[in-house]
Amino acid sequence: MQNKPITKRQKEVLKIIYNNLITAGFPPSFSELKEKLNISSNQSLLDIFSILEKNNFINREEGSARGIKILKKGYRAISAQPLAPLVGATSAGGFIEAIEEVDAWQPLSKDVETIADDVMIVRVMGDSMIDAHIEDGDLILFKKTKEFSSRDIVLAQTPDGTTVKR
Repeated sequence: MQNKPITKRQKEVLKIIYNNLITAGFPPSFSELKEKLNISSNQSLLDIFSILEKNNFINREEGSARGIKILKKGYRAISAQPLAPLVGATSAGGFIEAIEEVDAWQPLSKDVETIADDVMIVRVMGDSMIDAHIEDGDLILFKKTKEFSSRDIVLAQTPDGTTVKR
């Protein structure tokens, strides 16, 4: 089954989500979207979400009021630069409790925008990765994966917390 072209209304929804990410640091709520689109029906917005998700323009996190993520195809549809969430901070050294709160979205450069769907940005605290040219306060872009090779720099997570390791 072929995907239909994106409609003007669907693009409008994507643009509202994108602009909210840029200005507020998080996606709009369901109520905010309805207000900005000047619609009163929950079902109308749910139908738009369903089509956008089915056609890989967005991904929705179940149970989250603001759990909408624009995917690569969605960014292309609105000719926008892909964004990655700054999800918090982690240690370069011992494990620390992960600080996991999306408080900003960073534009991705053309070099990495092709992997935009599964990435996040983390601020590094500590200096144990200086030999890898990662200093205290640096922002690191990570692609979510379960596979890695020797000498890769990874964001490791255990029950004790997270850390950046090689």
